[in-house]
Amino acid sequence: MSRYTRPVPADARLDPRSRRARTEPMAVAPLGSGRYAVATEHGSYLVDVPEHRCTCPDHAFRGKRCKHRRRVAIEITEGAVPPPGHVAAGCAVCGTTTFVHRDAPRPHLCDRHALSRGDLATDRETGATVLVVGVSPRRADEVRIESHDCTVAEYETNRGYPPDDPVVTAVFPGGAEFDDGTTPDSLRVYSFPMSRLRRLDAGQA
Repeated sequence: MSRYTRPVPADARLDPRSRRARTEPMAVAPLGSGRYAVATEHGSYLVDVPEHRCTCPDHAFRGKRCKHRRRVAIEITEGAVPPPGHVAAGCAVCGTTTFVHRDAPRPHLCDRHALSRGDLATDRETGATVLVVGVSPRRADEVRIESHDCTVAEYETNRGYPPDDPVVTAVFPGGAEFDDGTTPDSLRVYSFPMSRLRRLDAGQA
């Protein structure tokens, strides 16, 4: 486990322990159940985040919030290690490491590719806006489009996307603006490889 320092923000006003927590070489490794191993130049210690404890003398004998507990908090806040109750997982679309709750259902997705029911997204092929109505753990090469007798992955405009992409179902919500009782669930539902869709943030919608 290689040790490293964390940068100190230029405008930070840090007390001595907080500064040492950033500037001293340490390595933090999650062990599960909210516990983290912290390796330093002088030894290794166990930090228990839920119990607010560390095995170092500074905490054990003086009851201080030691630099090791502070370093773990920094690593969690800055996204270097998963928070308690979370594990590292590869995004099902791009493979990027992301932190998910240990009981989170698949597919695991990074912030860039995460889509949920109710999200608006852009279809990269047409530029049209779609409304997400479902996210499936099944792969694009497993889900068939019966009307075209092919899988989602085999569909002509989807062939440039990974065949193991999770499948997203969505509708083109144009009819939803009319006061005729039309709802997204009553519109025709289309299946897409997830990476074909780009989520629209609130400011873009």
